[in-house]
Amino acid sequence: MPNAKVLSEKQAIVAELTEKLKSASSGVLVDYKGITVAEDTALRTECRKNELDYAVVKNTLVRFAIDNVGLKEMDSVLNGTTSMALSHGDPIAPMRVIAKFAKQFNGEKFVIKAGFMDGKVLSLNEINALADLPSKEVLQAQVLGTMLAPITSLAIVLKAIAEEKGGFVEAAPAEAAAE
Repeated sequence: MPNAKVLSEKQAIVAELTEKLKSASSGVLVDYKGITVAEDTALRTECRKNELDYAVVKNTLVRFAIDNVGLKEMDSVLNGTTSMALSHGDPIAPMRVIAKFAKQFNGEKFVIKAGFMDGKVLSLNEINALADLPSKEVLQAQVLGTMLAPITSLAIVLKAIAEEKGGFVEAAPAEAAAE
């Protein structure tokens, strides 16, 4: 039987994990067995760039935390080595970063176990599909480009017409417009 100090420390860790999971927009659980320190460092650097909270977690403690937030379907994957990447901003970021690293290792050393988004557990196919989506900034640029395309086309046509007619027509004097 663990002593009261150890038990209270573990309860504090579970409470902290529960809060992180509650506030996260999405997350991914990974089996990281076999990656080197250099590979892990590269992964952590990429996670920081994408504002992800990445940490190695104890299965028993994270099991309590995911049960507290209603993600019990992920209990079955909590065995072996487990790390967790959480996002509090861009919900696609953990899938994109983790899937990129999983592809580098051909699913041998670094394997996606499970994921969730907005309180719903995702299948591996859904995680991979989300990982293939462009980032939020790229999607915003694409939408903006689509919105600006008609305006740009109109400007090009008007310029061509003006050049064909021999130049731009100057505005009529204000006196002529008043008559």
